[in-house]
Amino acid sequence: MTPDSDSICPQHIAIIMDGNNRWAKTNGMPEKSGHRYGAEAVREIVNSCIDRKIKYLTLFAFSSENWMRPTREVQGLMALFLSVLKRKEINQLHKKNVRLHFVGNRSGFSRKLQVNMQEVEELTKNNTGTTVIVAADYGGRWDITRATKAIAQKIEKGELRSDQVDINLLNQHTSLSEYPDPDLCIRTGGENRLSNFLLWQFAYTELYFTDCFWPDFDNKQLQIALDDFASRQRRFGGHDEQSQGEV
Repeated sequence: MTPDSDSICPQHIAIIMDGNNRWAKTNGMPEKSGHRYGAEAVREIVNSCIDRKIKYLTLFAFSSENWMRPTREVQGLMALFLSVLKRKEINQLHKKNVRLHFVGNRSGFSRKLQVNMQEVEELTKNNTGTTVIVAADYGGRWDITRATKAIAQKIEKGELRSDQVDINLLNQHTSLSEYPDPDLCIRTGGENRLSNFLLWQFAYTELYFTDCFWPDFDNKQLQIALDDFASRQRRFGGHDEQSQGEV
């Protein structure tokens, strides 16, 4: 689960895309404009990661708590999802060898949206370039609870013993089990918290917070975050010399 500590460029970046509504308000626009311009930022950052050969990019698109937002805003987010999943957009990513994977509880989404997700995953499943993981109706506590419930059910059925439960086993039942933990988490919008995102996976992830609203987060802002990441010394709970591979 621990990535290569000698790597300067992260192989897995996770982003909490925050500040769409405040960006719209600051610019005298309706809230839906913030989400629309936020979608443009997603396009630029995905392409920036492709160009940099970043192996994994996880985007926090819709949290399990977002359902509590006003109905109009939730409907706007759903419409944005559908627009992003249009065939033209997906085909462009497919041609760039991008794999798309959705994680989270899909049951609350419309049937049309669920079908679109499945079609996108099926189309791109064999691609070997950048993997874009979209966390939709996702929560870190939901993820851990779901994993522990699955393990408990296996113990009840006699498929597992309690003494076999360890970190690796629990990790195998989480939503991002097939991917390495994120090396870097970027949060835009000026808030300095994780908001229930990838709580299990962020054990040793470097955190980067910026006041930049998500619609303004571009390739230049991404490079600033990557430069900050490159300046850090990752210890993974050890000493300085251990972070240099001298364990």
